Amino acid sequence: MIEALKIRALLKENNIDADVSQCRVSELSSKVSGTDLIVTTAKVDKDYGVPVIHGLAFISGVGLDKTKKEILEVLQ
Repeated sequence: MIEALKIRALLKENNIDADVSQCRVSELSSKVSGTDLIVTTAKVDKDYGVPVIHGLAFISGVGLDKTKKEILEVLQ
C-alpha cells in the first residue's frame, strides 16, 4: 500500500489527477478497463494493452528518480 501512496504523492506534486489503486497481479484482468498505466513490483507477462512500469524502486529506492520520470512521461 505504501507504493500506491508514493505514486499518489508523485502525481499530486505534478498536478496529475488520477485514480490510483493497488491490487494483486492476479486481479489485473478484472481491473484493467480504463487503466492508463500499470506500475508493478511483480513480474507481469501478459499484455494488458497499457504501459507497464516496474516499480520496485519505490521499495528499494534504487533508480527511484528514473521510475518517477517514466511514470510522469506516460501520464502527462
